[in-house]
Amino acid sequence: MTCDDALEALRTHIEPGRAEQMAAYHKQSREVLGVSNVALNDLAKSWRQQLDLDARVSLAADLWQSNIFEARILAAKLLTQARIKEDEAVWQLLTSWVADFDSWAIADAVASAIGKRLQAQPARLEEISEWTTSEHMWTRRAALVSTLPWAKLANPKPAELDQREQIVAWAASYVPDRNWFIQKAVAWWIRDLSKHDPDMSHAFLLQHGEAMKAFARKEAAKYLRKSAQQGAAASSQEDAAS
Repeated sequence: MTCDDALEALRTHIEPGRAEQMAAYHKQSREVLGVSNVALNDLAKSWRQQLDLDARVSLAADLWQSNIFEARILAAKLLTQARIKEDEAVWQLLTSWVADFDSWAIADAVASAIGKRLQAQPARLEEISEWTTSEHMWTRRAALVSTLPWAKLANPKPAELDQREQIVAWAASYVPDRNWFIQKAVAWWIRDLSKHDPDMSHAFLLQHGEAMKAFARKEAAKYLRKSAQQGAAASSQEDAAS
């Protein structure tokens, strides 16, 4: 499949009037076609089944170079896969795109694919650690968004706990950054972590919460508050029953 074939297929899913809304919402200056995320998921799933890895890497590279909004998201989705035997070409392509990030939707789609490759080879976290001091805000943000799988581990092994602590330290180093997208990424990480390690999230907020923007602090504590409320309700019921 050529890039032209893929773009032609993509255009068959254009919804009239959607492009203008999407361009405004995502603040895009690049071309936006007006294709839903559902359609992008369906195309990506179909092409992942039809194309071998080399063909997908080549197509993804070409779709990215088209600089069309949905094509860049589709490029990432083509390479979002848990199991890839030999994934170095995928890793190199995905990480080469990070410097081009300028939109959360595109950045998050790629970060999801990067997260799968990090899980496949956690030693790559050493490379990701270099992103945390980048002058490019989107690169710094990608370090947290791509490592979200570590926040979601229900039963982490000792090595994964060490890696989680390292990433939480990155999040702590971001707290003084007042950029909305950075604050949102910190909140996102700590919020997801709180579902699996509420003590660690609570300790983070005790130490850094006051320095976070109010919206980020509230978002990070979202499930901690629910847990506290549920605990209080349970205690009240026990007291009433006794």
